[in-house]
Amino acid sequence: MEQAELVHKMMEKAGLVQAVISRIDSFDEALAYAVNLTREKRLNTLTAPGLSSEDSSHLSTLCQNAGLEHVIPPLRNHLRGIHTALTHVDWGIAETGSLVVYSDSEDLRIATMLCDIHVACLPASRIYPDSAALAAVLKERMASGPGYLSFITGASRTADIERVLTIGVHGPLELHILIQEDNQP
Repeated sequence: MEQAELVHKMMEKAGLVQAVISRIDSFDEALAYAVNLTREKRLNTLTAPGLSSEDSSHLSTLCQNAGLEHVIPPLRNHLRGIHTALTHVDWGIAETGSLVVYSDSEDLRIATMLCDIHVACLPASRIYPDSAALAAVLKERMASGPGYLSFITGASRTADIERVLTIGVHGPLELHILIQEDNQP
């Protein structure tokens, strides 16, 4: 399957699980998206663990200009105060619209699980057709040592409580996926 087809299928399947999907050309667009979304939702805090010092500095400036607090890792002391988290994700699975994160970072785990809104940046070239196509990559990555592997499909949801669908019980209320074109920095 060609990249354009994978991106289209990823967007279609992620939309079916109520993820909000957009295409971007650069990571600067992802930073601006996360800040604008946080401000539009009238939330106050935003974090983005794992950024380069340059991107983190740029995000701090954007947050300051928008009247938001940029929560800097370590996030352990901010467990109840993360409104929006912007993260890089490692892979996407087009068949299910799922994101895959592999990391040993506690801050990344906290950000993806305890925020109200998760904004995930996914390079288009890292979208695989299905989980079987990703298996060899995961096996190789997991052989390099322990880490945290998470599959994310839409916002957190459960129907365990009297069979009533509830959003956000075990994680974010919203998932926004930003598919970044690979031809841009």
